[in-house]
Amino acid sequence: MNPDRRVFLRLAGSAAAATAAGVALGCAAEGTPRRRLGIAIDVRGCLAADGCRACIDACHRAHNVPAVADVRHEVKWIWKEPFERALAAEETDTLPAALHGSPVPVFCNHCDNPPCVRVCPARATWKRDDGVVTIDAHRCIGCRYCVAACPYGSRSFNWIDPRPFVHLPLSAYPARTRGVVEKCNLCEERLAAGQRPACVEACPERAMAFGDLRDAASDIRRLLAERFSLRRKPELGTRPQVYYVV
Repeated sequence: MNPDRRVFLRLAGSAAAATAAGVALGCAAEGTPRRRLGIAIDVRGCLAADGCRACIDACHRAHNVPAVADVRHEVKWIWKEPFERALAAEETDTLPAALHGSPVPVFCNHCDNPPCVRVCPARATWKRDDGVVTIDAHRCIGCRYCVAACPYGSRSFNWIDPRPFVHLPLSAYPARTRGVVEKCNLCEERLAAGQRPACVEACPERAMAFGDLRDAASDIRRLLAERFSLRRKPELGTRPQVYYVV
């Protein structure tokens, strides 16, 4: 066989294999936008219910998050921080004084450019096609590189066995063990069932909008189009997909 023909057939076979792999992995055709999921928090709506923990409690119940009293071993998927601590000071100076010091919910920002993913040596954390940054506790080796890399403090490490500290009854979500990292997964198990995240469903003030940021008709895009919003530490280039609407 002519050497040039052999080269051609070898290259053609490689191209066909790459195309087949792309189809098998569910890769979108070039130019076809994938959906990009995110959450927008209406801060004023959130503050309307003073002392409310509905989003935190719903999330922690749904995911068997342990309630460890010792702050050294605390595990949290959603918690609250003062407004000016959650958001950069230079972005909040001109905002209404009522917002300063007010607690707002914070959690994983499901960044478009997540540093946690880049540093994980076990590939136990990754970004899905829809933008959700997820984690596989079974693959986590407990190195905590992702904890150090996250600029938002959104990951917790199980220094002790968390299972004795989980409130009963247990949900269907798998419990974790000592020595692994965990965080908000945007309720990927609920997304698979066509449901919204537990925190969004539980909010009595409907202060959380969830949806596809690439869909102009989605709830989140409508809210972001109507109101001014901030993101946490945008100067770092992580491109958070959690927005705070003020």
